[in-house]
Amino acid sequence: MINYSKLGYQCKREVRTFCERIGKGIKRPGYKLICNMLYGLMEGQSCHLTEIARALKEGITLKKTVERISNGLAGFTQERQLMDNYVQVVKTSVGKNALLLVDNSDITKPSSRALEGLCRVYDGSTGEIRDGYPTLEITALSPKHKMPIPVYSRIYSTKEPGFVSEPEETLKGLRYITHHFGRAGVRVMDRGYDSERYIEYFFEETEPFVIRCNKNRNVQYKDKVMNIMELATRYKGKYGMKYTDKKGKIHDCKISMIPIRIPAFPDNILNLVVVYGFGQEPMLLISNMENNDKRLVLAITKVYLMRWRIEEYYRFKKQQFEFEDFRVRSLNAIKTLQLMLSMLIGLLGLLSEKADESLFVMNLIHVSKRVYGIKNKNGRLKFLYYTIADAFFLILHKCILGYSAFLPPKTLPPSPQLSFL
Repeated sequence: MINYSKLGYQCKREVRTFCERIGKGIKRPGYKLICNMLYGLMEGQSCHLTEIARALKEGITLKKTVERISNGLAGFTQERQLMDNYVQVVKTSVGKNALLLVDNSDITKPSSRALEGLCRVYDGSTGEIRDGYPTLEITALSPKHKMPIPVYSRIYSTKEPGFVSEPEETLKGLRYITHHFGRAGVRVMDRGYDSERYIEYFFEETEPFVIRCNKNRNVQYKDKVMNIMELATRYKGKYGMKYTDKKGKIHDCKISMIPIRIPAFPDNILNLVVVYGFGQEPMLLISNMENNDKRLVLAITKVYLMRWRIEEYYRFKKQQFEFEDFRVRSLNAIKTLQLMLSMLIGLLGLLSEKADESLFVMNLIHVSKRVYGIKNKNGRLKFLYYTIADAFFLILHKCILGYSAFLPPKTLPPSPQLSFL
């Protein structure tokens, strides 16, 4: 039998403990906003402020609660300190050598007209140019179950003051990660980042990276410049590897590794990894990782194949919490809402890492009542974010009281009036 009262208390305590850790040094109005937002998002499972307000179950009118949250999001100015606190919390769980997945996405708002800083973005789902906002996410994979935990999250507008370019926004994110994680950990990027600007950055910072190449790139091989696809077709695969994708399909991969140079950086040697087994044409990866061990070629391939986890992260963020359907108008409110939602997903990632060792997390999984279980055919854990989020929703919806009782009492300054005692 499930004790929902006890589980409800544990869920609220988990949110409060997380808020206390990420809210250090933040003034009380901002800290109260963080607590209300994370709890409201967790129970409401929506970015609508009305759903967040209903989840708080306050003893005032819903309109007043919505106005307070809306004004708090628009006036929040301690994003950097909040993000720094959050990274310090998750860094202890993911470690310094975690795989760092870098990817950009978009938030499309084709029917909106009054949103601040609305700009034109490429909609990856339809292939059209629409109104919206570009986003940048960097997630670190947890060491045990390889869950994507966001460590840098930013939504921006090309029309806002100070904007330079999208590559510069990406470099800002990479520098932020270097500041907190150092030069350890492999940066994994897709074809959209196959640019000499990023390769030059990694050479200067001496950071390990894996980037998937475009087929029109020219490389230098044995003092001869040629197309990368022409070079790749000369090698048919020296090493073999079997890979099972998320749908259970087994791919028989043939892999080769070729030392190359980029014509713009002739003094730096890179490794080109050619992977057959995912379609008619080979997958091309370049990396500056160095090792005489023949297993390096398999390691580079496996590192890149883990990149699909950030795609699952994006899908979860947009589907479970309806992020593209937010209704706040000011750009600062949009940024604050997006940041707090990313941190909430980070909390889900930290809980997912304890799926087989924490009794509380095991009870959450039991409450969610998954039809096909939480493990795939290989015995590995599935993407647990949906499972844990559904469990929080089912448990917290049964609670009569909201989160207000869990907020710490306001400390008043000592009275200047002399005491008679």
